[in-house]
Amino acid sequence: MNAQETDRIIEMAWEDRTPFEAISYQFGLTESDVIHLMRSELKTSSFKRWRRRVTQGRGKKHLAIRSSEINRFKCSRQKSISNNKISKR
Repeated sequence: MNAQETDRIIEMAWEDRTPFEAISYQFGLTESDVIHLMRSELKTSSFKRWRRRVTQGRGKKHLAIRSSEINRFKCSRQKSISNNKISKR
C-alpha cells in the first residue's frame, strides 16, 4: 500500500458517514485492519480520539446497524466515487 492509499484510508476512517464496508470494498481491508492501520499511523492521542468517536457513533460506521435514513457514505457535494482505488480529488 502506498502513501496516497494510506492517506485516503485514514481520511475515510475519520469521516462519520463512511462505513467500514466502503473501505473494505475499495481497499480490501477489514475493520480490524483499519484499526491496526490507524493505530500505527496516528499519534496515540489522535488514535484514542478516533476510537472514541467510532465507538460512540458505531451506528454510522457499520452498514448493518446504521439508520436507513443514511443512504450514502459520502457528502452530497463530494465528487462521485467510482470503483477506482482512489477517488479523484
